[in-house]
Amino acid sequence: MSSKKENQDADDVGVPVSVKIRERLKKAQVRFHANDNISDYLEPGELDAIYAEVKDKMKDVLDSLVIDTVGDHNTQDTANRVAKMFVKEVFAGRYLPMPSLTEFPNVSQLNELMVIGPIAVRSACSHHLCPIMGKVWIGVLPNKESNLIGLSKYARMTEWVMGRPQIQEEAVIQLADVLEEKMKPLGLAVVMDADHLCMQWRGVKDSDAKMLNSVMRGTFLKDPNLRREFLSLLGSRYK
Repeated sequence: MSSKKENQDADDVGVPVSVKIRERLKKAQVRFHANDNISDYLEPGELDAIYAEVKDKMKDVLDSLVIDTVGDHNTQDTANRVAKMFVKEVFAGRYLPMPSLTEFPNVSQLNELMVIGPIAVRSACSHHLCPIMGKVWIGVLPNKESNLIGLSKYARMTEWVMGRPQIQEEAVIQLADVLEEKMKPLGLAVVMDADHLCMQWRGVKDSDAKMLNSVMRGTFLKDPNLRREFLSLLGSRYK
């Protein structure tokens, strides 16, 4: 057994960690799109190895852009900074497991509308890797069987879902899916309003370009009065 593992380790020498992980995902028939979380398929130490690999390849990108990373003191550490930003900060939602969400029973049998937000959103467009900056509001209509989570957990879950390259239309659906699975409420609503620098910084260069979208589940879809109440409360806090 030891000899077999040693032979495998020897075969892996020089193989980039990204290739190893990619093959592992393909073997498990697991999707690894930009907005997917792959934490279950990372082995100890591989996140640091991804960071090191990205740093090396980012240096190649800067070289291809004809930027003097040796003589220019401003860009000598840029490859390292960008790699750290991508892997350990703005795209951390791809590589880190879901935050621990302490769920507690609805002892008081709450069944009134709750509105959480605005929650700050920091994400990136998967088309150009430009920032998406905005706010999210969450509406929850629990029932006596619903699980409840602490207020800060909504922000943690939002940060985890948004910390990946993606498009806003899919991001709100992902967030709604996770919250619905964890809480099992009668109704759930998510509204996101964000600035897209891929439209403000490049392309049409429209400095006022924003996107506002929503996803409604359960009673928010069926009951127009509840939907109206939620949007009214959201509007009163919209700044």
